[in-house]
Amino acid sequence: MEMNVAKKTALVTGSTKGIGKAIAIELAREGADVIINGRDKVQVMHAVEEIKQLFPETDPHGAPADLEKLEEREKLFNTFPKVDILVNNMGIFQPMDYWAITDDIWEHFFKVNVLAGNALANHYLPAMLKQDFGRIIFIASEEALMPSGEMAQYSMTKTMNLSLAKSLSKLTVGTHVTVNTIMPGSTLTEGVQKMLEDMYQDSSLPSDEWEHDFMKNHRPLSQIQRLIRPEEIGRLAVFVASPYASSFSGSALRADGGLIPTIY
Repeated sequence: MEMNVAKKTALVTGSTKGIGKAIAIELAREGADVIINGRDKVQVMHAVEEIKQLFPETDPHGAPADLEKLEEREKLFNTFPKVDILVNNMGIFQPMDYWAITDDIWEHFFKVNVLAGNALANHYLPAMLKQDFGRIIFIASEEALMPSGEMAQYSMTKTMNLSLAKSLSKLTVGTHVTVNTIMPGSTLTEGVQKMLEDMYQDSSLPSDEWEHDFMKNHRPLSQIQRLIRPEEIGRLAVFVASPYASSFSGSALRADGGLIPTIY
């Protein structure tokens, strides 16, 4: 299906790997000119080149920056003052014992997972309103609604993403600008693969059984009983970014594999 985002400029933060990269690839597949962001310049330019080779009709750009830092955000704004689509995907997570979470860790997660995305929305939203089109998408998690208890510092920030997106959507009333949140369930990103390796490094289970065992014992409420693949989230994000999703605004869209057990 043609998503009608060709030649739209789309900034996807944290897009050198995982869900962010999958979203960037799927947007480029539909003809969008994506801006790849990450802290590592080499990885950023590698992703840009990969997308250019896959979709030569598009014009991808690199934006290497640590968006937790004010000065690097300002550099990004100066280089790319306006975008049509903003996907606030950048985020960090780490399973931690609650008693080991220091104030510095709480603050770091808040700055990376909440304040950075808020700063980008604050900058790009006015131009979207002026042109009467734009999409802002926050990538949250099922942890926002159903904290597992494995990483309280992460779950807190994902709940904040839902609240922030809802508040920002109130600023778009009567326009063709929308602000939404996508909540993926457990997804097989590089980070989750590393988590599985750490969890099962001393286990006798063969590696091809880790995913099944993890879902059975740690995500038993999942109805699909497998890890979601990043490209599945990418395809949903493209739809939400498209003109065809004009009826969604202030919505928290679940792509959790049935993990959250409530009707709403």
